[in-house]
Amino acid sequence: MLTRKQHELIRFIQARLEETGVSPSFEEMKEALDLKSKSGVHRLISALEERGFIRRLPNRARALEVLRQPDDVGAKPAVPRAANANPAAVAVRPPEARPAPANDVIEIPLHGRIAAGVPIEALETAATLPVPAALLGAGEHYALEVSGDSMIEAGILDGDFALIRRTDTARDGEIVVALVRGEEATLKYLRREAGRVRLDPANAAYEPQIYDPREVVVQGKLAGLLRRYH
Repeated sequence: MLTRKQHELIRFIQARLEETGVSPSFEEMKEALDLKSKSGVHRLISALEERGFIRRLPNRARALEVLRQPDDVGAKPAVPRAANANPAAVAVRPPEARPAPANDVIEIPLHGRIAAGVPIEALETAATLPVPAALLGAGEHYALEVSGDSMIEAGILDGDFALIRRTDTARDGEIVVALVRGEEATLKYLRREAGRVRLDPANAAYEPQIYDPREVVVQGKLAGLLRRYH
């Protein structure tokens, strides 16, 4: 059996998820329940989590999912039917789908620096980069720090973080992470012509790089950019 505050909290979280798809912040929960501190919210969240009513989504700074509700929360009245109605013919409305929490920040792997000029080795590290979930679509992603200026005409600057969706295929004209000869990686436009692979820069000061198709492996496609201002 839940306490009154636990009932109020799960009602508030569910209402916010249904309205916006985003779970409320701890500050918003504190104010909604008229609590004196966020520690009270933490205790309520932990209690609901232990009892299987909610769960915290991993790798997100502020994401909760309501798994179930108390029997007396959110109950809807039964649909009346005529006395002579066939029970098998009564239409049953499927439960409404809850919007998936879209919130906040996802930690994705940060795999070193990627050349936007002369190819350099892409170094894998144990570091991660916090990224707004809205910038990422479906699939697995990682980030690379851009080094060089050969993609400036595409709006990709030295020091930017390229957000890459993992894939080994790409269409002509897409910006990809290309692993060249199994050793060096670069960020370029991918084009195929006359049985060759051409990696095009977006800077007139640089020449295209042309390779045998066996020398180039696509490791991902550009999905977005993050830029820090100092």
